Amino acid sequence: MTALLQASGITVSFGSVQALAGVDLDVRAGQLVGLIGPNGAGKTTFIDAITGFVPARGRVMFDGRDISAAPPHVRSRLGLARTWQTIELFDDLTVHENLAVAATRPTVGSSLGELVLGRRQRAEQHADDAVALLELAEFAGRMPSELPQGKRKLVGVARALAGRSKLILLDEPASGLNTAESLDLGQRLRRVADEGVAMLLVDHDMGLVLNICDEVYVIDFGHLLAHGPPGDVRRNPAVLAAYLGGPADAAQQLDGETAASSAERAGEAQ
Repeated sequence: MTALLQASGITVSFGSVQALAGVDLDVRAGQLVGLIGPNGAGKTTFIDAITGFVPARGRVMFDGRDISAAPPHVRSRLGLARTWQTIELFDDLTVHENLAVAATRPTVGSSLGELVLGRRQRAEQHADDAVALLELAEFAGRMPSELPQGKRKLVGVARALAGRSKLILLDEPASGLNTAESLDLGQRLRRVADEGVAMLLVDHDMGLVLNICDEVYVIDFGHLLAHGPPGDVRRNPAVLAAYLGGPADAAQQLDGETAASSAERAGEAQ
């Protein structure tokens, strides 16, 4: 199957510092791909490069189209969305209104379009669909400031969904969440992927990434160390040494986190 996103040789430099060095990464339609690595490895920089927020060398193909030179707003309109580590919601709008705004793509004839083509109604429907998929109905009429952090994170994902994105790049969505919130987030992200929306997940919660992703990429100091199914990545000696300091300790920690996540999920299912 042809990849929805094909990133080849992505290289980013900030002065004399090379943040990314020839990183290759593919995401297929409906696939949930993880991107992990130590602090400062270049994970967020990779998302910035793919979405056009930092200058980068290399080639970015999205849905069969070369977008390497396209500005961020063009990439977004093509269906390439991202979330941010800091959630920026409209605090004077309800959750549902936040999603409806994200689903609206103004044009020169938007006012006429709303009257003749029902653009506003379609935006409302897209917002409804995002609410249903992420099971946010009980929060739809509330203000973002009234929501716990875990739900605010989900609203950020829902906003990208409401915009009819083909691929969502998630930058540290589990940051600041407790274990239960992280598990809940993971289950809902997996559901979104199973519905056909591709995602690239960047997060420090290795238990989350290794449990829900179809494939995992690992970078360190801007270089790609490994990629493959989570089970292979978990046992890769280079990954274990670079990520957690040593194969034995790292393997034990990764297995412990994965087992804990699986046990908690099993407990929730009972």
